[in-house]
Amino acid sequence: MSGQFDDIKLSNEQIAWRAAQDILDGSYVNLGIGFPEMIAQFQPDGRDVVYHTENGILGFGSAPAKGDEDWDLINAGKKAVTLDPGASFFHQADSFAMVRGGHLDLAVLGAYQVSQNGDLANWSTGRGGVPAVGGAMDLVHGAKRVAVVTDHITKKGDPKLVETCSLPLTGVGCISRVYTSLAVVDIEGGRFILREKLAGMTVDELQSVTDAKLHVENGLVDLSVPAL
Repeated sequence: MSGQFDDIKLSNEQIAWRAAQDILDGSYVNLGIGFPEMIAQFQPDGRDVVYHTENGILGFGSAPAKGDEDWDLINAGKKAVTLDPGASFFHQADSFAMVRGGHLDLAVLGAYQVSQNGDLANWSTGRGGVPAVGGAMDLVHGAKRVAVVTDHITKKGDPKLVETCSLPLTGVGCISRVYTSLAVVDIEGGRFILREKLAGMTVDELQSVTDAKLHVENGLVDLSVPAL
């Protein structure tokens, strides 16, 4: 099952592009370490977004050119960043006060599993896993809205969109939208609502790689992204 839709599924870059299109102008946004950080590369022209990082920067910019890094300027994933005009620095405790105080409009995280009632599991103590939940537990309950970017299934072919998470939870009932390699799914009233799917697959095919029931309402459209 893991390779069933490899020829049509979206790349990580395409998933990130799709998620970037929904970030509203003027938003304060935290992007999770790793894959979610890619979203900033696809910010639409003319749209102003202020990016926040847990280690204490508000308003950081794109990655510097290779060789121009200032390693005193890094994000939470220890990657070099630049600063946008008006950027500010602050203590990590103040950064988490911003998160816990509800001052972020959006957080976008990766996931191992997302349940139909919006529970998120995105950390693990298993072999090769990050040995702690980190700032994600604060982000999922502090940001006004939390979304996920992820492949639709695991490398072993197991669904990531499930009825009930079997892995340690990061947060309960915290996710409102999931951008996957096959679809865009909202979580409303304890249900997965299918909003967009790849044109090359049917709803039944998508359901076959989704553990929980996908509900289809008026307005289902094709998931269309550029070739990146």
